[in-house]
Amino acid sequence: MYLSEIAPPKWRGTIGTSFQFFLGIGVVAASCINFGTAKHTWGWRLSLGLAVFPSTVMTIGAFLITDTPNSLVERGKIDQARKALSKVRGSSIDIETELEELIKWTEIAKSVKQEPFRTLLKRKYRPQLVMAFAIPFFQQITGISVVAFYSPNLFQSVGLGHDGALVSAIMIGVVSLISVIVSASIVDRFGRRFLFVTGGIVMFVCLIAVSIVLAVVTGVHGTNDVSKGNAIVVLVLLCFYAAGFGWSWGPLTWLIPSEIFPVNIRSTGQSIAVGVQFIVIFVLSQTFLTMLCHFKFGAFVFYAFWVAVMTLFIIFFLPETKGIPLESMYTIWDNHWFWSRFVKGEDGQENHA
Repeated sequence: MYLSEIAPPKWRGTIGTSFQFFLGIGVVAASCINFGTAKHTWGWRLSLGLAVFPSTVMTIGAFLITDTPNSLVERGKIDQARKALSKVRGSSIDIETELEELIKWTEIAKSVKQEPFRTLLKRKYRPQLVMAFAIPFFQQITGISVVAFYSPNLFQSVGLGHDGALVSAIMIGVVSLISVIVSASIVDRFGRRFLFVTGGIVMFVCLIAVSIVLAVVTGVHGTNDVSKGNAIVVLVLLCFYAAGFGWSWGPLTWLIPSEIFPVNIRSTGQSIAVGVQFIVIFVLSQTFLTMLCHFKFGAFVFYAFWVAVMTLFIIFFLPETKGIPLESMYTIWDNHWFWSRFVKGEDGQENHA
C-alpha cells in the first residue's frame, strides 16, 4: 500500500512489484543459509538468529521514511503532504494539481462518516471486497507457498537426495526472483491482466505436466522409484512453474489490492487481503504433506484445477488498472460488464468516495 501511494501512476506497477522482488531475495538468501548450515547440528540456530538482521534494518528504516502524501492529507497535514509529494516526485515537477486531487477525494471520502469495515460492506464496494478475498486466496491456492516450504522434502522424495534437494530449492528461488524482475520491467507496459493470464497458463501447463510425469513414473499408487533423470524433469517443470508465478500472481497479488480501494477504506481493504493470505498459507502448509502422501500426483492436479479457475476469474472479472491514478480508480468498476451493476445508480459523489 505504501509503495502504491507514493508511486506515480505510470510507474506504480514497477514500484509495487518491487515488494515481491525483495521478498524473493529474502527467500533465496534463506535457502542459501539453510544449505550452508544443514550439516551442522547448530545450523538451525544460526538460520533462525540471522533473521534478526533484516528485522532490525526494517525497524530502523521505518523511522527514516516519510508518510505518504495520501496519509498526510487524510490527517489534515497539507504542508507536510506537499513536501512529501515534492520529495517523491522530484523538485522539478509541479505537484500542485496532484495535491489538489488528493485533497478533493480525501474530503469526499471524509464526508462519508462511517466505520471503515461497515463502509467496505456497502454494495458499491462489492467489487473491491471480492478482490480483497479472491486475489490472495487464489495466489496461495496456486500451491506456490507449499512448494517453497516443502521443496527440499518434495525433491528428496523424487530422488534428488538431501543436498540436491536443498540446491533445487535455491534454483527455484533464483528462477522466481528473475521472473519478478521481468514482471517489474513490463507490468506498466503490458498491464496486469496480461501477466496474470500468461502466468496462469504457464503454471497450469507445468502442474499438469508434473502430475503426468509422476503418474507415469511412480504409478497410480506412487510406489515406484523415481530416476534421477525424471527427478530433473520435475525440477525443470517446477522452475517454469515458479517463473510463471513470479511474473504474475507473486507480485501482482500485492499490487492489485493496494490500487483498487478508495482512500477511506484502503488500509482496511489491504489488511483484509493480507489476513486472507496468511490464513490460507497456514491451512495449506498444514495439509500439503498429507495431501501429497494420499493424493500422490493428484495433488498437482488439484492445484492445476485452481490455477485454471483463477485465470478465468481474471479474464472475466478483473478490470485493467494500468496507468490509472488511485483517485480515479472507481472508473474501472463503472465501465465493467459485471461490476457496474453494483456501483451504478448511486449518488455520483458518494459512489466515488
